[in-house]
Amino acid sequence: MKKNYTIKDIAELANVSKGTVDRVLHKRGKVSQKALDSVNAILSEIDYQPNLIARNLKNNKAYRVCILLPNPKSDAYWIPCMEGINDAKNEFKSFNVIVETYFFEPNSTSSFFETNEILLESNPDAVLLVPLFYKETLEVIDNYNSLGIISGTFNNQIKSKRINSFVGQNLFQSGRVAARLLDLLINEGLIAIIHIDEEYENALHMQEKEQGFRNYFKDNNPKKFHLKTLNLKYPNLKQALIDFLNNNSNLKGIFITTSKSYQIAAILSEMKNKKIAIVGYDLLKQNIEFLNNNLIDFLIHQNPKRQAFIGTSALIEHLIFDKKIEKEVLLPIEIINSENARDYIL
Repeated sequence: MKKNYTIKDIAELANVSKGTVDRVLHKRGKVSQKALDSVNAILSEIDYQPNLIARNLKNNKAYRVCILLPNPKSDAYWIPCMEGINDAKNEFKSFNVIVETYFFEPNSTSSFFETNEILLESNPDAVLLVPLFYKETLEVIDNYNSLGIISGTFNNQIKSKRINSFVGQNLFQSGRVAARLLDLLINEGLIAIIHIDEEYENALHMQEKEQGFRNYFKDNNPKKFHLKTLNLKYPNLKQALIDFLNNNSNLKGIFITTSKSYQIAAILSEMKNKKIAIVGYDLLKQNIEFLNNNLIDFLIHQNPKRQAFIGTSALIEHLIFDKKIEKEVLLPIEIINSENARDYIL
């Protein structure tokens, strides 16, 4: 492992006092040009991160931050999260912090619990997790609290005083944004709210999106549109959707609350005589393809990479710098169509 340098180490390498190193790092007080050049040369040689120099470790304790993440191999939505986590690891690589990621299967509460037990064996100081399962998340958060482990969440928000931070979007508001987009696309008729491959009763993020979506139409043109909720799961997804379409010929729009809009668009692409407006989430490769082919009209970008980076960095900075953790960090709700998608995937 790369050595984690202290002010004392830098002072000895540069042949100056610790006070001189402190003044250089914090850019305060007078330092001779010779001493400044000497310290900067050492900082460059040991690859100190410039944007982190202004702070120093409280002590030499090695902190451990663990991330409890849905398996990216099972759902491609989580792949950018690993990129964000790795970016945070690289940013703090000169400091005494170990970042480890543990994967659970996104459709299995037992996998969530089992993976969490393995995580706890590493004695983490802080845990960042994605609370896919409402009840189970509250249970593990309570356990973290009893063990003195700091907890943060991202992507999905669960209201609990015991959770130290949340990074993500206002999901209720994103549901309203999706409703507004469909309101612009169609004049009247039936709109389907489709949830895919999750237990709705235990998936607070889908509930929040649907509530926001329905709330918009309650406030605007409630008589022009009729809303129906459809929960779809493999292996019966395709046939269930076809049956729904056959029984609802007045279907004009679809709102998909997960990243799997491409699954719906693929089925509709086989029906050449149907044009149904679709609004969904996330910049998965398959979603972008259907977006560019005008089979998906809009995608709401949740920026999972940025969420994971901010969530991981906040816990690290709290542990090594005593920096206050923001209770809530809300990212903007970004609307993507075929005209601007390329700006987000370069």
